[in-house]
Amino acid sequence: MKHLIPEFEQMKRRYPEGFEASLVLPCLRRIQEDRGFVAEEDILGVVEYLKVARIQVEEVLSYYTMLRRKPVGRWHLQACRNIACSMRGCDGLVGHLVEKLGIQPGETTADGRFTLSTVECLGSCGTAPVVMVNEAYHEDMDAAKLDQLIEGLR
Repeated sequence: MKHLIPEFEQMKRRYPEGFEASLVLPCLRRIQEDRGFVAEEDILGVVEYLKVARIQVEEVLSYYTMLRRKPVGRWHLQACRNIACSMRGCDGLVGHLVEKLGIQPGETTADGRFTLSTVECLGSCGTAPVVMVNEAYHEDMDAAKLDQLIEGLR
């Protein structure tokens, strides 16, 4: 994390003094971009750097599903499970992914290629069901589209 301090300092200049807690999210996001996840040592580093209580960092980590506390596979598949996606068959899609990949939500394949997660909402209700692969949305999904998508990722 230390090599990111110059970037954090640059971000800090955009905030009024006394608003260091507002930097928790952007700092964690940048750490994750760099490492792939937020490690325990990163949490301690943010607490020390921003002079905030650890609970403030923990709250951000637990609230935002985009932040991860452990590494994920090369391809991170996130299936939306909110009401619109549920009504349009996301449970079946998750089941299909479980069967196809041989892992449960929250797990990574043995070869480290795929991690499967379910998330509360991806904000694309009009095109449900939605699966996000890394940072890309794949909308109006069905089993055939999922098979094609996964084959393209191998």
